Amino acid sequence: MVIMAKKTPFALVYAAEVKQHLRAIETKLHSLIRAETEAQLLFDPDVETRNRKPLKRPIAFGADWELRLGPENRFRVFYQVNEDRREVRVLAVGVKDRSRLLIGGEEFKE
Repeated sequence: MVIMAKKTPFALVYAAEVKQHLRAIETKLHSLIRAETEAQLLFDPDVETRNRKPLKRPIAFGADWELRLGPENRFRVFYQVNEDRREVRVLAVGVKDRSRLLIGGEEFKE
């Protein structure tokens, strides 16, 4: 019998600004965003999937990864991974509206 070692989950650390970003999103969606973020980023946050992509260039917040989630993948979570500290820093949460990205209710130019 082979015993597989459980992977240590990454710690999720939210930047202070994320609170402001969430204020621009309906409260009823906050738990969905939090649950989906945790489900996607606690393990293997730096593995590319259909909804998790490395950014071609870091955006203003210093994020180098983007997670797409929610109904019609409307929400974007931007984050950094620190492999040494086993930490994921969530730097921004936004809403994608067609070609526009709204962070904290303000349009963000990518």
